[in-house]
Amino acid sequence: MTRRTISSSLREAKMSSNEMVYIVDDDASVVDALSSLLRANGKQVQMFTSGKDFLEFERRDSCACLILDLRMPGLNGLQVQESIAAQTTIPVIFITGRGDIPSTVSAMKGGAIDFLTKPIDETALLACIDKALELDRKLRLTTLEQKELLARYRSLTPREQQVLPLLVGGLLNKQAAWELGITEYTVQIHRGHIMRKMEADSFATLVKLASKLNLESSKAS
Repeated sequence: MTRRTISSSLREAKMSSNEMVYIVDDDASVVDALSSLLRANGKQVQMFTSGKDFLEFERRDSCACLILDLRMPGLNGLQVQESIAAQTTIPVIFITGRGDIPSTVSAMKGGAIDFLTKPIDETALLACIDKALELDRKLRLTTLEQKELLARYRSLTPREQQVLPLLVGGLLNKQAAWELGITEYTVQIHRGHIMRKMEADSFATLVKLASKLNLESSKAS
């Protein structure tokens, strides 16, 4: 197992320990029942009886999912979904006492994970929540890894940033040297620095990392 794989596993474990399930439903009895069910299954829960309360709540930055009632006084579920869409990628599971096709279509187009009808099937709900939390973990991990990769790329000197796309684009050291008007030996030095700064244990790994930065087809300026 590589150091990067171990690091990713540790991050996922940390994310899992801080996971939160938010419940938004104007029916207090539904909120209490769902909360009891989820806590009995080891989930951390935060409850709200209106979309407005949820939107005004300052949520912590942790892996989470949202169980959202479709029909509520004031802001309905679709309006809450639309409000949070521009701010976060939190997965949403809709619940409703009266499902209808247009609302279901709107919810799913808005990125909802699933649409469940009351009375809620407990097994189906728990499966949906696990799927939603796993999705959020993956999205968060991908975002974090991309930020770290970009930081490594930005640690390269301007010349190294010119050399990198030429090498991963398939040019030999001497060809890259000709493109940049420098010596082949200088390209070799830059290549070594690039491998170290990008934390690439092989050239194949470097190519994969560069592909995540969309550098393969870049041209030196």
